[in-house]
Amino acid sequence: MGADGGTSRASEFERGGAHRLYRHAHSRVHALPPHTKLAAALAFVVVVVSTPRTAMWAFALYAVLLAVVAHHARVPAGFLLKRLLIEVPFVAFAVLMPFVAEGERTDVLGLSLSVNGLWGAWNVLVKGTLGVATSVLLAATTELRALLLGLERLKLPPLLVQIASFMIRYGDVITDEMRRMRIARRSRGFEARGVRHWGVLAKSAGALFIRSYERGERVHLAMVSRGYSGSMPVVHEVTASRAQWSYALALPLSALVVCLLGWAL
Repeated sequence: MGADGGTSRASEFERGGAHRLYRHAHSRVHALPPHTKLAAALAFVVVVVSTPRTAMWAFALYAVLLAVVAHHARVPAGFLLKRLLIEVPFVAFAVLMPFVAEGERTDVLGLSLSVNGLWGAWNVLVKGTLGVATSVLLAATTELRALLLGLERLKLPPLLVQIASFMIRYGDVITDEMRRMRIARRSRGFEARGVRHWGVLAKSAGALFIRSYERGERVHLAMVSRGYSGSMPVVHEVTASRAQWSYALALPLSALVVCLLGWAL
């Protein structure tokens, strides 16, 4: 794959380097096999989504469970909260729901709000926050290469795993290419100030697409020349013991008990 020249970021991933969301630490959560953490995270999110929105106490317990996981994984609260800002668009959508939804109305602080909208906003906000927090914890305790190995271990179609692998590996390469093109435009005195400059930006986008396409062709030829036949070689097999599965599934199983109580009460 050296046909494209490579970059420092690409070589970092090739060596198993950590991504921005990953937080290096020595904990039992970090040491778990990636496919056990993926399965546990998915099961936990499914349980959270299945919980009735009226069981507010249940969502509080889910948050406590995630806090316990973060503590065992040695992930600081500030690190987690900072990365939860990614859900700001969902928060904005949830805030608008009580104003635009129809149905029974109620007065809150002098504002006429929809009851269904309030419940809908709560449902979106709390479940979305818990889901994002679960994803952040997963990313903070699992390196990119390990995540891909975990997906492969969980029998995700190999083609999808390969696409994800190349997307992760070359995403930063394409970003660096865009940065260099932007610097080249600015060094020539170009600044996009209106519609008349859209043509230059469109040409830049077209050039970036052509370069990316040609890079992909070179990478593919390099892979074929090294014996690639549609599947990537397995460097090492990822396995998990019964104890590791039990430790990983403690989170979704605890959440399942809370969910069942939420439906029963």
